[in-house]
Amino acid sequence: MSLRRLANLTGFVICVLLMTYAYYSQFHDGFEPCVLCIFQRIAVIILGVIFLIAFLHQPKIIGARIYGILLLIVAAAGGAVSIRHSYLQHLPEWKQPPCGPGLNYMFQTLPLNKFIVRAFTGTGDCALITWKFLGLTMPEWVLIWFVILGVGGLAVNWYWARSRA
Repeated sequence: MSLRRLANLTGFVICVLLMTYAYYSQFHDGFEPCVLCIFQRIAVIILGVIFLIAFLHQPKIIGARIYGILLLIVAAAGGAVSIRHSYLQHLPEWKQPPCGPGLNYMFQTLPLNKFIVRAFTGTGDCALITWKFLGLTMPEWVLIWFVILGVGGLAVNWYWARSRA
């Protein structure tokens, strides 16, 4: 197995482990995900799917570079959501946005453009800090993983593809 293929498999496994912990913390520990948490989860799932496809596909140079760019774009989008989430969590209480309706209600009642704006803005629920590890909140840890997976996925699929040619 090539090193690039092994690295893509490792990226997929990391995404699976991140999602496993997210669902464990939700269903076992009782941490309800907010709207921004859901979008971060979607980004992790998409990253995992891209890593898996890159692993299974074993593309040549151009295909590997496309996978690398896709991984970086998805990780950057997920990272942007994590940054917004972390920002909301560090606002003083009097500046935090009010809690709004749930994601399902907004999706069913709002037009798509307003739903997207509302969903990515976050609510007071997104400002609650319910979990910390080594002084960092969950969105901050997810941001670290987005950086590792995005930059690592690009490096693995862009540069290693070039060096193997």
